[in-house]
Amino acid sequence: MQAFTRLTGVAVPIDLPNVDTDRIIPARFLRRDRDEPEYASFLFHDVRFNADGLEKADFILNQRRYRGARIVVAAENFGCGSSREHAFWALREYGFRAILAPSFADIFFANCC
Repeated sequence: MQAFTRLTGVAVPIDLPNVDTDRIIPARFLRRDRDEPEYASFLFHDVRFNADGLEKADFILNQRRYRGARIVVAAENFGCGSSREHAFWALREYGFRAILAPSFADIFFANCC
């Protein structure tokens, strides 16, 4: 990952406490190769898309003003749940470079570092 000292970009608010890693990337996608180009498409998959694969218009990442966001502003305990590094990989591949939150799950935080 490329280091930076300043990041300027759109920030997307994920204003839900305790967003777990299974919401960030559902378990059924974990067996995929992390270098697959569509890996980012699994990010928030079950809340971002409906059953027929179309985007849910009300999900924040599907709103025009947040497309291309590079910063996540999250609520407390972001990344809780299982210790899957895939959650970080999906966020990174989607294009996020920073995640701001009052607190993170310990293992998620370590995976991000």
